[in-house]
Amino acid sequence: MVFKSKIKWVALFVLLLSLASLLRHLSMAKYPTVDLVQYSALTAFHNDFDSLLGTQRQRIPNRKLWAAVKPLQSLQPYANPRSNYPAPNEHTTRFIYAKIFGGFAKIRSSICDLVTISRLLNATLVIPEIQESTRSKGISTRFKSFSYLYDEEQFIASLKNDIIVVKSLPDNLKAARKRNEFKTFRPKNSASPNYYIKEVLPTLKKSKVVGLILADGGCLQSILPPSMAEFQRLRCRLAFHSLQFRQEIKILGQRMVERLHAWGQPFLAFNPGLLRETLAYHGCGELFQDVHTELIQYRRAQMIKRGVVKEELSVDSHFRRENGSCPLMPEEVGILLRAMGYPPKTIIYLTGSETFGGQRILVPLRAMFANLVDRTSLCTNKELSDLLGPETPLPLNPYQPPPAKSVEQLKEEWKRAGPRPRPLPPPPSRPIYQHEKEGWYGWITENDTEPEPSKVELRMQAHRLLWDALDYIVAVESDAFFPGFHNDGSGWPDFSSLVMGHRLYEIASSRTYRPDRKVVAELFNMTRDNMYHHKHNWILSVQEHLNKSLGEEGLIRQSLFSKPTSFISHPLPECSCRISSAESSVHLKGNDGRVVYGGEEECPKWMQQHGQEVPAQSTGEEVGKSDDNESSDYGNIVVEEPESNDDRTNVTLVFDQDDEMDPND
Repeated sequence: MVFKSKIKWVALFVLLLSLASLLRHLSMAKYPTVDLVQYSALTAFHNDFDSLLGTQRQRIPNRKLWAAVKPLQSLQPYANPRSNYPAPNEHTTRFIYAKIFGGFAKIRSSICDLVTISRLLNATLVIPEIQESTRSKGISTRFKSFSYLYDEEQFIASLKNDIIVVKSLPDNLKAARKRNEFKTFRPKNSASPNYYIKEVLPTLKKSKVVGLILADGGCLQSILPPSMAEFQRLRCRLAFHSLQFRQEIKILGQRMVERLHAWGQPFLAFNPGLLRETLAYHGCGELFQDVHTELIQYRRAQMIKRGVVKEELSVDSHFRRENGSCPLMPEEVGILLRAMGYPPKTIIYLTGSETFGGQRILVPLRAMFANLVDRTSLCTNKELSDLLGPETPLPLNPYQPPPAKSVEQLKEEWKRAGPRPRPLPPPPSRPIYQHEKEGWYGWITENDTEPEPSKVELRMQAHRLLWDALDYIVAVESDAFFPGFHNDGSGWPDFSSLVMGHRLYEIASSRTYRPDRKVVAELFNMTRDNMYHHKHNWILSVQEHLNKSLGEEGLIRQSLFSKPTSFISHPLPECSCRISSAESSVHLKGNDGRVVYGGEEECPKWMQQHGQEVPAQSTGEEVGKSDDNESSDYGNIVVEEPESNDDRTNVTLVFDQDDEMDPND
């Protein structure tokens, strides 16, 4: 009996505890004043690093992964005129106006070429019209075409010693333009200076006004004769100094950089480069193996019809990948970064307003690097909406269902249905979801032709210019940059190449990876072909290739493959100089006589007096330096040794291994 009474008391105690817990939960639900913990991705990201670093927030692991590239520290930005450079004629009566089509990279490259052409023809430039923002109806009335992205006043004032820039044509010429009285030209992005001297200049002298339509990402060939070096430096002054984003974009972009640095750790910017246009041009559709393949093939068929692509519709995408023509997938980039020794806690900022394939294709990279962030992670919705300005609201549901059929129409269809007995009618259709009403979901399964862009899509295209501008600021200021797709050979400028050129101009020694996708494909094939007996030095091979791409070997490749497409993607040697106390560099020339590497002039003394000289001792590890004999990998290149007789010794690269990565794995 005593034992049973003890059990009853224990059961009663447990019941009272359960009742007290229930009352506690009910009180929390009833009274909202209780502070509940809500999940925030940004807060969790911050707390993650707090717990990781503890009190030593400034301690940076694996410093060698973020150190400056020592062989390039002698390069300094220097785009000032170096010869007789007369000021523009303020009384000129010749005007050039232009319409620029394309995305962020094409716009930026086209503006640089346009200013250079205006200087060449001694003409006044009218602020160019950016069609990507002009076509979008209902965007903020505070901005007008060019000013939607760039600072007009800064653009005009900073070019006063180069060309005359006006906001619009004079009234009498403006009326004549509306009547289409002026001739317009559609120059190619590889047009030579002689084309403008012989074709455009006579018309400009006669009618005083000409128009240019730029749709290929430029209007002047990238590589100019040595006698036109001042025009190349004008391109640099424009791209890296005069062409500034409007103030709201600059403030928010710098705020994003400060928030990334606030965690006390360096960060790496990564641009996937997965654009539908580029994938279609190179025939990389089969790499997706889903509905995106069909979308890429449809766009490729359009390019073939317009004559942009001269090949067949169906090509071997895997062969293109092995040839280096297709982008590195985010999963492959994650493996390369882990092989380099970047820990899983590394902050990676994802750039690019469009990643074809969506978040699904980023899942493997996010699994390897949990701290993968983008602008939506660093900015609030209010900050992004304030950047857009007040816009005309669009209908929430632009999808319009087909009109209901009348009784007479139904009877007529019944009569035309054929002989009886007839099959049972189909089951009632399921509801149409919102994501199936807009974009390619709404037409890929119903029609064979892609419809014209809707108002929503046109506005999104304009918004992408702003998102790319923010990402451009962050990528240029990042501690390291890794491109997923550059030097694609299409002849169009790309986001990654422009960022790499800007970083090379401002701080040449910053860590900018320039991987050779063909070599990377061979490295990954080694693991696929030898899955169970792979080579034990695979990680060392990856590290050796990526470290070489940081330095001289990467610059040589960039000069050979990227500079012929866009000068501002590799503004050397015209826009740089070398510190006189630095070690003399090797001069490399191509078979056409063009300087591929080296050849920079000595920096003026005032640059050294203002603290530009590179210190003799460097805290960073020397990376990217390769033997002279390796230059034969780049074809017919003539090696010119500097006048100094200093013997160059072989450098053994010391790789910083991650604790979790074993080279023998």
